[in-house]
Amino acid sequence: MKKVFLIFLIALTLASCTMKKPIIIGHRGAMGHETENTLASIQKAMDLGVDMIEIDVFKIKSGEIVVFHDETVDRLTNGAGKIEGYSIVELGRLKLDGGHKIPMLQDVLKLMNNKVALNIELKGENTADRVNHIMNSYIENNGWSPENFVISSFKWDELRDMRKLNPNVQIAVLTEENPVEAIPVAKELNAVAINPYYKNLDLETANKIREAGLKTYVWTVNEDYDIDAMKRIGVDGIITNYPERIR
Repeated sequence: MKKVFLIFLIALTLASCTMKKPIIIGHRGAMGHETENTLASIQKAMDLGVDMIEIDVFKIKSGEIVVFHDETVDRLTNGAGKIEGYSIVELGRLKLDGGHKIPMLQDVLKLMNNKVALNIELKGENTADRVNHIMNSYIENNGWSPENFVISSFKWDELRDMRKLNPNVQIAVLTEENPVEAIPVAKELNAVAINPYYKNLDLETANKIREAGLKTYVWTVNEDYDIDAMKRIGVDGIITNYPERIR
């Protein structure tokens, strides 16, 4: 009995040693520690050693691309109403939880300075054109590496717009449904990855995504047992509020 148990322990140890190490992707920076999508959250994620940071963007009425998750500012600021209805001057008067300001995409890019990769989720409508312009400007003029940009969205038509504008940018297809159903659009867009909700991913589904030549970046995984489960499945990246837990 002891011999069987010892063999089991050895097998378990070998399995854990060969377990694929996923890249660490900070969700809205490191929102488990700082107010989401703020410069403080971005800095915290970098301090914690992430490989990539995920942020959300909207295009506001004065034309700027700002980093924010919700359609309205009500939850996180001292203001109210749809973020797309604000000008940059009006947004500047708002305060986020913790006294932070809503940053523009350029503010995040300046802070990150190409130190880690950036996944820009196109959260709002009509974001592709301006995001592509800003991204290309930072590649051409500010030393950013093209491979350090990934564009994702639940709005697949926004991803189609981005692909028309930019044939080379890395695209990840976000989905909350069965990830296998996103494979055809990922193929259409020549995407590099599918970003599924982790509760909809099992080994069989992950293998189908791999067989399609795509990576898998799961969201949003915070608990140790879920992190371990995703590692066992062999995902390529884990999006998390607590980057220090993906070790």
